[in-house]
Amino acid sequence: MSEIVVASWLELIEQLYIDSWQPAFERFRSNYAFRGLSDKKYVLASSLLRLGGNYVDLEFHLLRNFEKYARLEQSTRFSIWDWLAIAQHHGLPTRLLDWTFSPFVAMHFATSEVHKFDSDGVVWCVDFGRLHKHLPQQFRDELSGEGSNVFTVEMLAKISPSRRSLQNFDRLSEVPFMLFFEPPSMDERIVNQFSLHSVISNPRISPDELFARYDDLYKKIIIPASLKWEVRDKLDQANINERVLFPGLDGLCKWLSRHYSPKVCRQ
Repeated sequence: MSEIVVASWLELIEQLYIDSWQPAFERFRSNYAFRGLSDKKYVLASSLLRLGGNYVDLEFHLLRNFEKYARLEQSTRFSIWDWLAIAQHHGLPTRLLDWTFSPFVAMHFATSEVHKFDSDGVVWCVDFGRLHKHLPQQFRDELSGEGSNVFTVEMLAKISPSRRSLQNFDRLSEVPFMLFFEPPSMDERIVNQFSLHSVISNPRISPDELFARYDDLYKKIIIPASLKWEVRDKLDQANINERVLFPGLDGLCKWLSRHYSPKVCRQ
């Protein structure tokens, strides 16, 4: 793993866009997924894992009851991947982890909590193109057949179609694996955040543990506490804020509350 501590806004931008040039088609298209956290000490734990206790056995019951009570239109056509993405989007504990294609959105989440401005933030960067080369063959074949480098819920449903359980997915390989997929564009929040999810085939382990096997596939860019205000103010000027990323009155109020916070905030 590479851990890079940046010293300026310009260095931060440079590090986030490094290796984005794709000579095969002469465009700047990064293969990194980004996740911003307000404290570099935070681990990449899913909301399901953070439940603690016998959380693995709870996964089936959480999803079964979510499907039972959600009563969504056209839900009879949903795969388990649709249900997972919708449940994650609305706050149900799942094995999914939220990421983004956008380094600026990741920077927002690394600097959105004013009460954490005395702590170094972090942006995790994972090369999903290289990570997916370690997937079981049927997944690599699906990506190749679609000419894609990330999955959709429809692509995953072809391989693991069960609507009631993730057990089939977990059994596809004895070696735990992780992949990235795009959630359905169910609302503006998904679209504006340029959202991406990761899913791991063994909910008992965190991405941190899996990444340790592929040390060259990810890096952590550390945003020092002393740089956070500058990053935050420049993101606001670039219109990367809660008002845009969380459309609606709730996002507007979050943005106004943070935007007008004094530089020295009391707990």
